[in-house]
Amino acid sequence: MPSGDRRVDAEKRATLRRFAALGAATPLAGLSAGEAEAKTDGTDARDAILGYVNATPGAHFSKLRDDLKLGTGETQHHLRRLLDEGHASDASVSPSDHRSDGGALVSRRDGDYRRFFVADRFSTFEQVALGYLRRETPRGMLMTLLRHPDATGSEIAGALDVSRATVSTYASQLDAAGLLDRTDGYAVSRPETVITLLVRYADSFDAETRAFAADADSLVRYDP
Repeated sequence: MPSGDRRVDAEKRATLRRFAALGAATPLAGLSAGEAEAKTDGTDARDAILGYVNATPGAHFSKLRDDLKLGTGETQHHLRRLLDEGHASDASVSPSDHRSDGGALVSRRDGDYRRFFVADRFSTFEQVALGYLRRETPRGMLMTLLRHPDATGSEIAGALDVSRATVSTYASQLDAAGLLDRTDGYAVSRPETVITLLVRYADSFDAETRAFAADADSLVRYDP
């Protein structure tokens, strides 16, 4: 095997081991007792996928595959074992949650993407929110509004260096998804929940989100 191939293979194993450690700590309800006892390379890959989704909820198929350095077929195979059989690879299913009895993961259709979550952990609102938070511009819009609740569309566009039309388009989508109220300007719906998701999973987003999380205490209002 050429040295370059060996290096890539070693990097893949290291990546899988890192996320498998997280996955091993998450109950693999989707596996039978016999499967759970038989630790094979396949199970290690499933542990890695579970660990990755645990740390990066709302990740879509391509990102999961690429970050774990898995092949397309390999990823599809293991996701089928963790997801509701028959829904994992069916692009025509509705956007509702899917889970088989005892499945370790659920998936949700989000436009052109299918996003993945650990089962029984997130409400429908949280799954939808995480799907939009995985997109750079909607995430930036929500963080800007959480920091500056009176920000206008033009101010948001300036802060994110995007066009006013882009802000308007995403604002319409966020409104339809229940994440934004446009009754009087722009207001984040259920801001405490959105802040909690940003803080809890800040490391899976970017440096801007980590900076936001570090200052999040000042954004939460307590009304005893």
